[in-house]
Parts: sequence; structure tokens; C-alpha cells
Amino acid sequence: MKLPAARIAAFLKAPDAGMRAVLVYGPDAGLVKERAEKIARAICPDLSDAFRVAELDADALAKDPARLNDEAASLSLMGGRRLVRVQDAGDSVGTIFGGFFKDPPPGDAFIVVSAGDLPPRSSLRKAFESAKSGAAIACYLDGPRELGELAREVFAAHKITARPEAMQYLVSHLGGDRGISRQELEKLALYVGDGGTVDETAALDAVGDSAELTTDEAVFAAAEGDAVQLERALNRAFGEGAQAVSLIRAELRHFQRLHLAGARQAAGKSEEEALKFRPPLFFKFLDRFKRQMRLWPPSRAEAAMTALNEAEARMKTTGLPAETICREALLRIARGAAAAARAR
Repeated sequence: MKLPAARIAAFLKAPDAGMRAVLVYGPDAGLVKERAEKIARAICPDLSDAFRVAELDADALAKDPARLNDEAASLSLMGGRRLVRVQDAGDSVGTIFGGFFKDPPPGDAFIVVSAGDLPPRSSLRKAFESAKSGAAIACYLDGPRELGELAREVFAAHKITARPEAMQYLVSHLGGDRGISRQELEKLALYVGDGGTVDETAALDAVGDSAELTTDEAVFAAAEGDAVQLERALNRAFGEGAQAVSLIRAELRHFQRLHLAGARQAAGKSEEEALKFRPPLFFKFLDRFKRQMRLWPPSRAEAAMTALNEAEARMKTTGLPAETICREALLRIARGAAAAARAR
């Protein structure tokens, strides 16, 4: 079955009775790893226990499908429920799990399968989503609500108080990978110390914009029509593990700001007033942002936002490579900016 979002937290702590396996998948590799490990530890707290835990490589399983039933039917020599972990799974094992659910072996071993982003037509997804004794948990990129919850969780563990402006900054500059976001927040907690207070200065100092510079270069290059720099920035971003959806959302946030600043100026605000944002613009990009405002008045910025929303929807519904859709969408924006610059 496809596990509803409202049931995920409880499932992570204690998988439903009668469940034999769970698929944890999605574009957020850090969140996939975190959730898969939580479920695994709910079954067997000591993941290094060789008597209760079996690790299977997806490629090896594809070559020897019988291993799945063999491991699932095995009993622990020392007592306790056995755990079988399958990493980096894909459609090469989709048929194997389809057969597993149709004719499950005896025993009560629990299988945790981790995978990357899988399209709706994925045979592995379908096997789990249609099974009564299997569950599929999607791990999409964190939005502001999820990032806020993560930050509060980390700060609470250290008895740290966070000011509203700091939280606004954090939810705007984290995301894309749960593991990296958690590391950044733990680094910030260490920076202010247990019982301390996170203000905007502390957030800037500890988290800063360095983790976002590659993404920002791609975002700004697209908006100012520099196709060559855009291609370089995208190659570097994807090489560093950036997610296509994360880049599209970063570009969308950028155009939302361009639209808001342009609307403020059209309403009679000064440039200084129009550029007041929380969190503020990174000083390195301020002059470039001002130039882009002239290329993207509100009506054109709104059209760009529509195109970016459509690109994200295509990533989730068409099954086409997300990276290809991202490159195509940002290049279209770059061409539009270049055309506007030539017309000035």
C-alpha cells in the first residue's frame, strides 16, 4: 500500500502488524536513508547484529532472486525478528518483490528496501503499492514546514531557542537533502551551544550561503540570460549531488522575489524599500538582482513562475529524467532574459 503522509511517523517507530516489507524511495537521498534506518532500528536496534540482520545488494539479488525468500524465511539463531536490508534497489528487482508478495515465504523477517527516485510506472513501486503486506513511503524534498519541524527538533534536543528571523533564514537556505540539512542544523547548534539562542547573525555565520552558492550561480545565470555560465553551474551543481527539483524551486523562489520587488516599485516604493526581504539578499548577488529586475518586470516574472511550476509538475508526472526537464526549463528562462537584454 501507499502509506499516507499522516501515518508515516507512527510507521517509522513501529511498522504495522502483518507487514513484511517496506520500500523507502524518493529524490531526497538523505531522507530516504534516515527513514529506512529508523524503520530498521524499530525491528532490530543493533544493526550490526549479524545473527539478525542480512544485507542484500540489489544487483546481486537480481541475479539470484531466490535469495530474497531464503533470507525472509530464515530464523534468528539468537531470537528476535530478523531484518533484511536491500540498498540501491530499482526496477531490476521489481518482479522479484511482486512474486514475493503474491506468495510470501513462511517466517516473520522484515525487509527494508531503499531506492532513489522512482516514477509512478516503476515496477518496484507498483509491487509495494499494490501489496497488502507491503508499504511504500515516498521521500520528497523538504518544504518550509518540514524544514521548520526539523530545525525545532534539533534545537529542542539542545535546549536552544531560535528567533523568528533566524527560522525564516534557515527554511529558505536549507533543503534538497535531509541529511545535509540535519548536519547544518547540528553544526549551528554546536556553534551557539546548549541552551543558547539562534539569531539571524548566528544562522548566517554557521550555515551561511556557502552551501547554496552553486545553486545561486545557476539561478542567477538563468535569470540574467547567461547560458554559458548556466550550463557550467548546472554541471557543477549536479556533479555535487544537487537535485533537479531543488534547483527548480530555488529558481521559483528567486522569481517570486523579482515579482514582489517589481510590484513594490510599481506601487511607488523606492528601490531600497522594494529590496527588503527576509532573509535578506546575499550581498554578493545584490547588484545582479537589481539588473534582473529590469529584465523581469512583474508580468514577465509571473510567466516565468508559471513555467517553473509546470516544469516541477512534469518531473512528477511524465517519468522523463528530472535533470533534463530542469535544464530545459532554466535554458528557456535564460533565452528569455537574453532576448529582453537585447531589446533594451
